[in-house]
Amino acid sequence: MSRGGPLSPGRPYSLLCVEAGQTGQRRDRGAVPAYVALFLLGVMEGLIGCFHFGHSLGGVPVMSLAFCALILATSLAGAAGMGTALGGVLPAIGWMAASFVLTLPTAGGSVIVTNTTAGMWYLYGGAACAAVGIVASFGLRLRRPGLDQRRGWPRERG
Repeated sequence: MSRGGPLSPGRPYSLLCVEAGQTGQRRDRGAVPAYVALFLLGVMEGLIGCFHFGHSLGGVPVMSLAFCALILATSLAGAAGMGTALGGVLPAIGWMAASFVLTLPTAGGSVIVTNTTAGMWYLYGGAACAAVGIVASFGLRLRRPGLDQRRGWPRERG
C-alpha cells in the first residue's frame, strides 16, 4: 500500500474528473435535440405569425408587435437556457426562414403577408427583433459568470 496515493486516507477523494466527463457526454446528446427544437419553435412562430399578424386593436397592430416581442424573447431565452449564442440564433433563423418564405408571392400572385401597416410591422419589426436577439445572445454568452468559456460548463472552484 503506497502512502500519499490518490486513495490514501490523508487525501480527500473526488469524482470531479469522472463526473465531468459523464455530464459532458449527456449534455452533448441532449443538446442536438434542444437546438433542433429551438429552430422548429422559431419556424412555428413565423408560420403562426404570418397568418395572425393582422389582428389590431383600434388601428394598432397589436399582434404584429406581440409576434415581434415573442421572437425577441425566444432568442434571448434560448441563448440563456442553452448557455450558447447558437441557442439564440436558431429561433431567429427559423422565424426569418418561415416568415420570408411565406412572404413570397405564389404563381397566382397572391401573398400571405400583405403590404399593410400590420404586415410591415410584422416583417420589419420582427426582423429587427430577431437581429437584436441574435446580437444580444452573443452578449449574453460572453458575460455569463461562472461558465468555462471553452465548453459552456460551470467552472470548477478551488
